[in-house]
Amino acid sequence: MTMPAPDQPAVARLSVDEESAGQRLDNFLLRHLKGVPKTHVYRIIRSGEVRVNRGRAAADTRLAAGDEVRVPPVRLPERVVAGPERPAPAREFPVLLEDEHLIAIDKPAGVAVHGGSGVSFGVIEQLRQSRPQARLLELVHRLDRETSGVLLVAKKRSALKALQEQFRGRETGKTYLALVLGDWPARLKVIDLPLHKFVLTGGDGEGERRVKVAAKDDPDGMRAITLVKVRERLPGFTLLEVTIKTGRTHQIRVHLASQGHPIAGDAKYGDFERNKALQKQGLKRMFLHAWRLQFNHPASGERVELQAPLSPELQSFVHP
Repeated sequence: MTMPAPDQPAVARLSVDEESAGQRLDNFLLRHLKGVPKTHVYRIIRSGEVRVNRGRAAADTRLAAGDEVRVPPVRLPERVVAGPERPAPAREFPVLLEDEHLIAIDKPAGVAVHGGSGVSFGVIEQLRQSRPQARLLELVHRLDRETSGVLLVAKKRSALKALQEQFRGRETGKTYLALVLGDWPARLKVIDLPLHKFVLTGGDGEGERRVKVAAKDDPDGMRAITLVKVRERLPGFTLLEVTIKTGRTHQIRVHLASQGHPIAGDAKYGDFERNKALQKQGLKRMFLHAWRLQFNHPASGERVELQAPLSPELQSFVHP
């Protein structure tokens, strides 16, 4: 009988606690398998290698307290995510609103919302480290690493469920400020183009996820709707208020770029030569900011509107 190598990954059996009850299987695994690519997590679910109480389960299966989740051997990347031996550094973020149910923070650009995909830790791990007494801190939604602005964190499981249902049901209002290259056409107010996610193969960005506009008849295309309003015209640029009706990955970035007006500083979908010049002019990041968020409070039901002002470096770029 061949013995496994000491460092060979083994089957893991995870028990679902009260705090994780009600979570989707994919979200539960993504939290426990930080550093493992999302595509791999979904692959092991689809293949049936992940079992819940010894049975196959889908990604959207809701877990109950006491469930046992069997996870096949998964090798973590060399860059290990923050854990007991290597905790995330504690960090607080500017708070826009806080009560016993939720925290709304103004996320800075350049910080991932959570660890994984080569990032050791993100906002949520740093927040948990700075608030060890908190019983629960969970992300309600996500923002791209390079996007700044309003981010909601739930402090109670009931608040998490209620807020996530609003995001799924498109009951929230999400408006971003985006600076695009060129003169945005005044007539272009609605972009309704399906998007298709894919993974890069070969080259420097191998394994990275990307998004592109899909053909109307593409079976993998997901409908995406973006509303655009011109806020200000500047020499060589247009500052837009962008409201998304669907929350697709990289939706704003791909939709705006598809119209020939990419976001200034966007390293994935932008104008790379222009980005180099913009860096010399003082724009060191992508100019996309989650400016306003509207939602119904999970406890009172009252409509809440939060705004995060443009950061000083973005504000000074448009009005030096």
